[in-house]
Amino acid sequence: MKKNYFLAAFFLFLLSFASADAQVFNTSIRITVLNELGNPVEKAAVRLYVSEEDYRNETNPATEVYYTDDKGQVKIKDLEARIYYVNAEKGDKNNIGAGVMTDKLEEKKLNKITIIIE
Repeated sequence: MKKNYFLAAFFLFLLSFASADAQVFNTSIRITVLNELGNPVEKAAVRLYVSEEDYRNETNPATEVYYTDDKGQVKIKDLEARIYYVNAEKGDKNNIGAGVMTDKLEEKKLNKITIIIE
């Protein structure tokens, strides 16, 4: 009986290491879109670009269009650890001329930024 208990405990011990190694974090970003009053903007369209030229011309987007939730947030996963240009807009409001460039994203982390549209 003690032998079975020991084997079960040893197996569970090994299994705990396997699940810890299986947990892989991808580079991602959570963008919060606020209006000029600081309120979250729901259903704002958000798209990332790799270069400033692509951002300005709205060509070759790095991601599809994502839409913010009721908290004004969108999470984009599986990104490269690099600088991105963010285009956020809803109706006639956008972030052109405001903060559009991210810092270089930290690899295997959830990066967070806030964008103001007006």
